[in-house]
Amino acid sequence: MRAVIQRVLNAKVEIDGAINGAIDEGLLVLIGIDEADNQEDIEWISSKIVQLRIFSDDAGLMNKSIIDTNGNILLISQFTLFGQTKKGNRPSFIKAAKPEIAIPLYEKLKDLLHLKLGKTIETGIFGTDMKVSLTNNGPVTLYIDTKNKE
Repeated sequence: MRAVIQRVLNAKVEIDGAINGAIDEGLLVLIGIDEADNQEDIEWISSKIVQLRIFSDDAGLMNKSIIDTNGNILLISQFTLFGQTKKGNRPSFIKAAKPEIAIPLYEKLKDLLHLKLGKTIETGIFGTDMKVSLTNNGPVTLYIDTKNKE
């Protein structure tokens, strides 16, 4: 499972011209699911997301988590995080999980983030054409892969 995590002042996702999910200060999380991902990956990455200390404290140091700031999360499925570009110019997405595997894992991740954060997780709609916009704060952008836990 791969995540691109961006600290944002605001973010939203539009589908067919209508806003499907929107947040003020918090995290925009783009999540890619691999065919080999499982419950252990969901638990690890959800804990990492909510515990990352990437929000500023009173001294301006990144010492606070999304929990500490009572921020929000916008979670967007992003199979292109598994795009392979070694051969040719057209990416291959062969390692991205098929919808029958990815959708249940995505929903479980959303539910676990909700449980850990204690608030609704805003989302897009899996497998649709989405327009995501954000104001990156910092900018702060991190990449996490559950295959690189150690």
